[in-house]
Amino acid sequence: MRKRIFAGAVLALGLAVPAFAFHFAALFGLVKGDVDRAVAYVRDVMVIVNEKYVDPKAVNFADLARNALHGMVESLDPHSEFLEKKDNDDLAEDLSGEFGGVGIQVEVRSGKVQVIEPMDDTPAARAGIERGDEIESIDGRSVAGSGAMDAVVDRLRGKPHTHVAMTLYRPKAHKSYSVDLEREIIKVDSVIDTRVIDDDVGYVLVTEFSEHTGEQFAAALDKLLKQNINSLIIDLRNNPGGTLDSAVEVAEPFFRKGDLIVSTRGRRAEDNEEFRSEADGDPLDLPVAVLINQDTASAAEIVTGALKDTGKAVVVGERSFGKGSVQTIIDFKTGDGLRLTTAKYYTPSGVSLHQVGVAPSVEVVLSAADDDKIRQQQLRPDISDPADFKARFGFTPIDDRQLDAAVAVLRGVEVLESQAAASSRVAGGRPSAVSCSFQPRAARVEISGLPPHDRG
Repeated sequence: MRKRIFAGAVLALGLAVPAFAFHFAALFGLVKGDVDRAVAYVRDVMVIVNEKYVDPKAVNFADLARNALHGMVESLDPHSEFLEKKDNDDLAEDLSGEFGGVGIQVEVRSGKVQVIEPMDDTPAARAGIERGDEIESIDGRSVAGSGAMDAVVDRLRGKPHTHVAMTLYRPKAHKSYSVDLEREIIKVDSVIDTRVIDDDVGYVLVTEFSEHTGEQFAAALDKLLKQNINSLIIDLRNNPGGTLDSAVEVAEPFFRKGDLIVSTRGRRAEDNEEFRSEADGDPLDLPVAVLINQDTASAAEIVTGALKDTGKAVVVGERSFGKGSVQTIIDFKTGDGLRLTTAKYYTPSGVSLHQVGVAPSVEVVLSAADDDKIRQQQLRPDISDPADFKARFGFTPIDDRQLDAAVAVLRGVEVLESQAAASSRVAGGRPSAVSCSFQPRAARVEISGLPPHDRG
């Protein structure tokens, strides 16, 4: 089974840790003698540290070995990492777009863990949990003072068919109630906002690229096309990426079958691949704008780069993050894993975006404070009342200048198409398609964090 993460490949090899060094010796063409000498050197240092370090409890060999693996891999680049079992399991869940849980989104508000909403057709929804309910305890343990939201989410998650007991408080009824829920596999929506704006402009917000993003994006497109949209905005701002396969699936509707979307190049022959559209029928023919910012990365940059590179979309916003490398994930029998950079990816014209990013066609730069506000507004399309939004997050929703610019650009394309059609009619010919590949110079790089983990 193979998956590609962060524009990379997930390769489940099931190797044991003792075979680690020899596997990579073969991988990178090292001779056995080199490996033996390196392993012996590391072993000698471990023995000295174990025997002489002042605190004997801090230097057992298992811990020293794991710390050595962390240091070895994580010194290579910012994206290579030795993954402890829990981190490896969490990564697998994130990439699959599924997890074992009860199906609620939560936030910490005024020191209380509040339900944003129960996800449709999940244990939480079927048990009658409502938006605004406050979680008081999980499995008999109070959540008060539990610290980060991740700690609460971790207690809600677990293996399917296991149970979790919750006590919640419903403010509008002034009462507490308890539920016992059986965890299920919960599918996470990565396309969280689909709507028509300004009468006929379709809008799709994609927050990440998981195994289900392609099908969710296709469903969103189908919904919008049935509403007779004339143009489309794909919002990839603050999208940290995900699987390469899902990025290709999102880009496919805009390409003819066989067209190149992205390629990867590495040291080994198997790391050199071309990913082409497999979509049947004619590509989608309407003006498209892609919204990006400095936190648009990886798989999101693949979609952006492919559409911009081939003149299929106008890119609006700020220069993207510039994460154009490929990671291979190797799972060990211990449950630990290794994420190792093995290649870079390239746009259809052969351009690498690594440490460069995608430059917008139309640059609209926001301040760091406005970026944060727009991010919060993106993640909470369910709150339409400005007063309610301010009560929750401490600010009144601001105008989205980047989104407004994207709409204005698409309106301009519509005018050009209308003029081209009129000119063709006067000349007695057939109107031709108008390309929306307006690409003036622009440059700006800023880097910030990623969205919070809030689903249990």
